[in-house]
Amino acid sequence: MKLKEYLSGLFANLSKNLEYLNNTPILFNVPNQANFGDLSTNIALSVAKGLKRNPREVAQEIVDNISLDRNIIDKIEIAGPGFINFFFNPEYLAQIIKIIHAQENEYGKSKKYIGVRANVEFISANPTGPLTVGHGRNAVVGDTVANLLEAVGYDVDREYYFNNAGRQMRVLGDSVRLRYLQLMGDNLEFPEDYYQGEYIKEIAQKLYSEFGDTLKDEGPEGLFKETAEREIFNDIIKTMENIGIKMKIFYNENSLYQEDRINQLLRLFKEKNLSYENEGALWLKLSELGNEQDKVIVKSSGEPTYRLPDIAYHITKFERGYDLIVDLFGSDHNATYPDVLAGLKSLGYDSEKIKVLIHQFVTILQNGEIVKMSTRKANYITLDELSDEVGKDVVRYFFNMRSINSHLNFDLDVAKKQSDENPVFYLQYAHARISSILKMTSEQGLKSDINQVGLLRKTEEQNLIKKIIEYPEEVLYSAEHFETHRIPVFLEELASLFHKFYTECRIIGSEKNLAEARIALVEAVQIVIKNGLNILGVSAPNRM
Repeated sequence: MKLKEYLSGLFANLSKNLEYLNNTPILFNVPNQANFGDLSTNIALSVAKGLKRNPREVAQEIVDNISLDRNIIDKIEIAGPGFINFFFNPEYLAQIIKIIHAQENEYGKSKKYIGVRANVEFISANPTGPLTVGHGRNAVVGDTVANLLEAVGYDVDREYYFNNAGRQMRVLGDSVRLRYLQLMGDNLEFPEDYYQGEYIKEIAQKLYSEFGDTLKDEGPEGLFKETAEREIFNDIIKTMENIGIKMKIFYNENSLYQEDRINQLLRLFKEKNLSYENEGALWLKLSELGNEQDKVIVKSSGEPTYRLPDIAYHITKFERGYDLIVDLFGSDHNATYPDVLAGLKSLGYDSEKIKVLIHQFVTILQNGEIVKMSTRKANYITLDELSDEVGKDVVRYFFNMRSINSHLNFDLDVAKKQSDENPVFYLQYAHARISSILKMTSEQGLKSDINQVGLLRKTEEQNLIKKIIEYPEEVLYSAEHFETHRIPVFLEELASLFHKFYTECRIIGSEKNLAEARIALVEAVQIVIKNGLNILGVSAPNRM
């Protein structure tokens, strides 16, 4: 039921008689107060200034020219300085219940972007340690963005950029080597900038258990680095599985070097006169590409900076035919990704196809104070530890429930509560309560009857109906604007309306037709809650 599209069609017909509506964008919004109607537009105020007329007079002229179908619209009112408010027929609105019953888990989805290919790259943590809480927000939001895009028709590939090249991997190998030598009894100093976690000692112990002291002359980039990379990455994959994430593609950074893409890119920049040498380093002329200053792409040591492989990597995404490329980064990338986009644009690639999402950091709170839960000695909290503490559903919901543009305080005390204070419990309880209602009504011989939904006229019933009508538009808007937090906000508002309905509109004890209409309504509400939770990757239990 596309109410806004219906009204847009009415106004398109109006433009034949009212020329000032031609090519005029018309927006319809849900008023904050129910007494201002179901949808409202300020179009009269927008055009009145150019016409040098009173907005209320223009509004009246528009209303006078609308052909009302009373089966759809009950009435139209002009309010304030010239707002036009539309009140839909309650019986017409109630037909959404039939639609939801027919579509079930497909309700809310659309085919607007069917056949459009999207690549969503997220997490992409270096395989130098376990996934932490800092990675958790990236992981959950990235997977939810992919879910949203799939819900509106995109063919989505989830991708992990496996960054296993560069200094950090050499340091990883040497960290394990030094711990291995310590196990052999060597009294070695362990550098402060090496990887300190207990997991490094565990990997060294495995190697020592398997090979004894035969690796004492082994260099850091051989078996030490390879074993550490494999062990850590297996751990990362298990962590992702624990919170319901399955990647389709793992793109290995080393392949950029093995396929000579880095050298090809360097030659291309040189041919286009976009690079130059200075003080032994190679620079990209970013200042000529709209950025503030030129940046180094190859250090004087001969090692590329992140910009070069990142540009080469994104070229592969274009070559693989994606129509939309989504990158999710932490706020520490805020100043760096524009260099990559500028480099791609300079080579003729459509950087408008790339959507970069930046998320702010996460703080774990307990008793109002920042805490560390890790039993490891390194200064971080693992995502597995957080999941073990509060459960997968809470982790996914909490990481999604705030805009990625804002810092997130993850309150452990709230997360562990089995009460309405915990928004996850609040939503799951609403879903479970409906299951309980359906069980009780069935035992009373009552069943769902979608043919009686026209009886649903009470305010609490209509508020629920109007809310579930909004769900498909909410999913589409959230997907198009990459705003995963809108789904939790919507679901919490829906659950609140349901609880009010349940308080005011009893089912058992009502007249049979009305009772069975209400059963149909709560079934529809349950479907919408479940569909929304599915997008978030959160379970919808029938019992709690």
